[in-house]
Amino acid sequence: MSEPVGGRPRRVALLLPGQGAQYERMGAGLYGSEPVFTETMDEVFAAMGTAGPALRADWLAERPSVPVKSAAWAQPLLFAVDLACGRLLTSRGIEPAALLGHSVGEMAAAVLAGVLGLRDATGLVLDRVARVAAAPPGGMLAVAATRAEVEPFLSGTVVVGAVNAPRHTVLAGPREPLAEAARQLQAHGLHSRPVPSDTAFHSPVLAPCLAGADERVASTARAAPQVTLYSGYTAAPLRSVEALDPVFWARQPMAPVLFWPALDALLSCGDHVLVEAGPGNGLGSIARRHPAVRRGASSVVTLLPARPGEGDRDRAALHAAAEALRAQNVVRSAAS
Repeated sequence: MSEPVGGRPRRVALLLPGQGAQYERMGAGLYGSEPVFTETMDEVFAAMGTAGPALRADWLAERPSVPVKSAAWAQPLLFAVDLACGRLLTSRGIEPAALLGHSVGEMAAAVLAGVLGLRDATGLVLDRVARVAAAPPGGMLAVAATRAEVEPFLSGTVVVGAVNAPRHTVLAGPREPLAEAARQLQAHGLHSRPVPSDTAFHSPVLAPCLAGADERVASTARAAPQVTLYSGYTAAPLRSVEALDPVFWARQPMAPVLFWPALDALLSCGDHVLVEAGPGNGLGSIARRHPAVRRGASSVVTLLPARPGEGDRDRAALHAAAEALRAQNVVRSAAS
């Protein structure tokens, strides 16, 4: 399906972004103009029940009534847009050999891999949102430093929530302790910026809220992945025993995300065209720092714009991505 690179076949892997990548009207320019994208978004909104129409209206609004950093807005819409982008690519002849989701992006990856059905996964995302709403005010902080460099600034409640790259570490914790960590980091010459979130995702702060979440997961159908799914929580391909384990899915909102180790594991298995199938260019920017991409063995294509804009920017970005993928010969010849 693709031309060999350095004697090895180059395959497609989808990168599915999570909390922090969201912005107003993300992907909305494709709604109504791309049938598969539109149908998938509508399917997710329908699966949300009475909450669906209101969230769809807020997503399409020029000024959302719910803050976009809120988990109630960001989590279900990131899941929906990631999934819709993934299905859109498949409909255009892109057959991913691997999937790698970041945070809630792993839920979209689970649907694309056949581990969870769309309706069940939507219900689990909404259950997460309802649970974390009871958490104390918190947030996340992206730090331009290694995991070892941020260790002195951790406390009992401020922890490493994600390892996105060797010098891109995310801290998570309650609002005030996290603000104090930011002040200390600045005093020691380490740059940081808030991640758009009012929830301390990927920290033990959420543990009380998630009590009983495994029972909710256990009530849904789960299956072994039909496509290789690299988990950001194990930094390895998802095993059948993990895919079927309710605790594995239930603890994800409080478990640290190991995106860079997972990406490294993916690219160690061969050269890939990495397609960021979701809003923003954050994962693509990180992936471009990987040695396999820097030396040209693997490459990166982003599907949507990095920031809010008019709907025609979404369509232009999709067109540019489609051209880039055709140029790399990873589109099935039978695809329209």
